[in-house]
Amino acid sequence: MSAATDPHLELDDIQAGALFERPSPYVGTYLMLRIANRADGRELVRRLHRIATTSRVSTGQGSTSITVGFTYHGLAALGVPQASLESFAPEFREGMAARAAVLGDVAASGPEHWEQPLGSSEVHVAIAVLCSDTDRLQAAAAQAREARRELPGVVVVWRQDCYQLATGRTSFGFKDGIGQPAVEGSGRPSTSPRERPLKAGEIVLGYPDETGELPPMPTPEVLGRNGTYVAFLKLHTKVAAYRRYLHDRATSRAEEDLLGAKMVGRWQSGAPLALAPERDDPELGGDAKRNNDFLFADDPRGFKCPLGAHARRANPRDSMDEVGSVDVRLHRMIRRGTSYGPALPEGMLEDDGADRGIVFVFAGAHLKRQFEFVKTQWLNDGIFIGAPLEKDPLVGPNDESSGFTIPQRPIRRRLQDLPPFVVTRGGDYFFAPGLRAMRWLAELGT
Repeated sequence: MSAATDPHLELDDIQAGALFERPSPYVGTYLMLRIANRADGRELVRRLHRIATTSRVSTGQGSTSITVGFTYHGLAALGVPQASLESFAPEFREGMAARAAVLGDVAASGPEHWEQPLGSSEVHVAIAVLCSDTDRLQAAAAQAREARRELPGVVVVWRQDCYQLATGRTSFGFKDGIGQPAVEGSGRPSTSPRERPLKAGEIVLGYPDETGELPPMPTPEVLGRNGTYVAFLKLHTKVAAYRRYLHDRATSRAEEDLLGAKMVGRWQSGAPLALAPERDDPELGGDAKRNNDFLFADDPRGFKCPLGAHARRANPRDSMDEVGSVDVRLHRMIRRGTSYGPALPEGMLEDDGADRGIVFVFAGAHLKRQFEFVKTQWLNDGIFIGAPLEKDPLVGPNDESSGFTIPQRPIRRRLQDLPPFVVTRGGDYFFAPGLRAMRWLAELGT
């Protein structure tokens, strides 16, 4: 069996952030850099390779995760041959800003409103540093500064700090980090006993995917193998608008919580509506062995969890088995969400002007049929759930014509005039290469 088809995962060559959970709790920093001088850029990669290799502490208390990715423009700036550049996925070569209209990032979420220089040809390298405490973050930041020392041809062009909110939840108030798929060969068990691990080729290049085939891989093999594509998004959350929307349509705090749960598909504690449809169950929500142990096929009309709820759209599980033409496993991917900005004080219904939200990172071997498919076909469109005028109620590009249907007896409830609660502030596509590929990039031209 050739190296290209060997199903054994080469874990010592795969960057930690591609497969393993971030620390919890966490503090972190995302850095974007521009390479103005090729020699300095290659020296930076050489130093980052050393840091990434020596920092491969996967997860757990006291852990540090450092992940490095490159845009198409970044690989070109390093001098990757044109034939190799053209072997990358078309979506990666185009970049996220060029595909914004396809992805539904228009109006306030359009690239013309993005934070500069996100989405532009000025972003070449992304470094994500996530640590379990500030001391380790400072140590990792010192390593990053050392990597750039005496390299005037490498410039930091953007930075975003992040941290886990004291509640352990997102800015909208919901428990975070539930429902990740397991990857075959990673050694990490699935969070759902009802979902078998994904084939490694769904996430990491160089291995068979769910179709039994090898995903298209950049060339030469040393560059593509053990790498993964990454979609990076900075999402501003309009928390006050979200709270006001629920407040104005409910007669009590309990009803507000229920409406929010119906839109998300889970209670704020993390308890899924599929298992706790009537009231929150914090014990269930906090139990990692149970809060992802459910399916949707026994709720075909969405009386427990609405068909258009965010969690059900993002991962329909078995609810599409009857359709036959859609294999949900072909659209699964790794999702990493980190919070930024201060929490809006409890009970506040007016915007305080602070920038807060979520940095979302999606990793997978197929940008188009994973990230782009889920965003365009499942989150931004309602056709697949039989509601063509509905979008994802929490993260969809909603407008004054948008609504959300909550099935209930005897008459369903229809929420109208659903505004956008999430605004894209920027993003791009990156390639997180394997560690051998990073060494290859550093030695180009030598």
